[in-house]
Amino acid sequence: MAQHYFDPDPGTASRPSTADLVLPDLHLRLRTDRGVFSPDRVDLGTRVLLETVPPPPAQGRLLDLGCGYGPIALTLASRAPGARVLGVDVNSRAVGLARRNAAEHGLGGARFAVVSPGGGLAADQEPQRPDDLSCTDRDLAGPFDAVWSNPPIRVGKGVLHAMLLTWLGRLAPGGEAHLVVQRHLGADSLQRWLDSQGLPAERTASRAGFRVLRVRRSGTDETS
Repeated sequence: MAQHYFDPDPGTASRPSTADLVLPDLHLRLRTDRGVFSPDRVDLGTRVLLETVPPPPAQGRLLDLGCGYGPIALTLASRAPGARVLGVDVNSRAVGLARRNAAEHGLGGARFAVVSPGGGLAADQEPQRPDDLSCTDRDLAGPFDAVWSNPPIRVGKGVLHAMLLTWLGRLAPGGEAHLVVQRHLGADSLQRWLDSQGLPAERTASRAGFRVLRVRRSGTDETS
């Protein structure tokens, strides 16, 4: 069931499928499955994010927080082939799909890791193929030059806020995060909360009921 997409080990029976990611600059057919976020189609919020964000940094470390089966991370890897892209998720089934999608589309610049709610590597890390690049806790520490995310709003405020404080705290000086949040699921209140935490947030796009928020850490507001 969709409500369990943030479970580390989804108990939902597997039913493999595919979803098409269609953007002006990219068309990928991605493997999906039950027990992951939006298995039947690439979520509208994800598409709004990918159609409105500015180009990612050409170099450096880029993070997809809550990567699911990989549409955001793979777009990052396609748009910034010289960067190191990392996708993280607590859902081991989703991460396995993301790794397979990256390999099938030749986007080897993207790596994926199953993480714990606290932001470290999960103890039950899925075995990787011999040609996969390994990921360590040091890789998770960043600093990240950009973070793109369709965060798991339905996981609950406490968990969501702790997750955002952990990962947005790993932004590099001058780095930016872009988050997409549905308006009726609390985008505006999340923006106010981010501001209150010393994470200045600015709305950069609004489409189809979704807000895209740009976030920078206090003390890193350097001009681009």
